[in-house]
Amino acid sequence: MGESLHSLKDLFVEQLQDMYNAERQIIAALPKMIDGASSPELKEDFRNHLEVTRDQAQRLERVFAMLDLPAEEHFCAGMAGLLKEGEDVLEMDAAPAVRDAALIAAAQKVEHYEIATYGTLRTFARTLGFTDAAGLLQKTLREEAQTDELLTRVAESSINRKAA
Repeated sequence: MGESLHSLKDLFVEQLQDMYNAERQIIAALPKMIDGASSPELKEDFRNHLEVTRDQAQRLERVFAMLDLPAEEHFCAGMAGLLKEGEDVLEMDAAPAVRDAALIAAAQKVEHYEIATYGTLRTFARTLGFTDAAGLLQKTLREEAQTDELLTRVAESSINRKAA
C-alpha cells in the first residue's frame, strides 16, 4: 500500500482506488475470455458483462467526483491473481466444454471478490454518511450478484453437463 491510513475515509478511498484498478483489469481481461469461450451463450454473457463492467468503472469515477477526488488507481494484486488464473485456463489443453466450465469458475471467483469488496465499500460509505456514493456502490453490488447467479445458471443448465 505505502500510503497512510489514519481514518475510515482514508481506507475507503484506498479501497475505491483498488477497486477502480480491479475494474480496469477486468475490462482488459474479458475480451480474452470472450475469445476463449466456446459456448455462444457464455461468449454473450461475457460480452454483456464487459459493458456492465465499463459502466461500473464509470460509476466509480462518479463516486470519486462526489468526494472531490481524482479517479486514481491503486494496483489491485488480488484481482491480478484471480485474472491470472483465468489466463492460465485459456492456455490449458482442454476440451471446449471443460474450458468453458473452468472459465465460469474463474469468473465466479472474480465476482465473489467484487461482491465482498463492493459490500465493504457500500458499508464504509454508509458509515461515513456518503449516502449517494453508497447508493451507487449498492447498484454495482447488485449487478455483481446478478452476474454470479447468471454464471451459475449457465453452468448448471448446460456447460457442466457437457464437461462431465
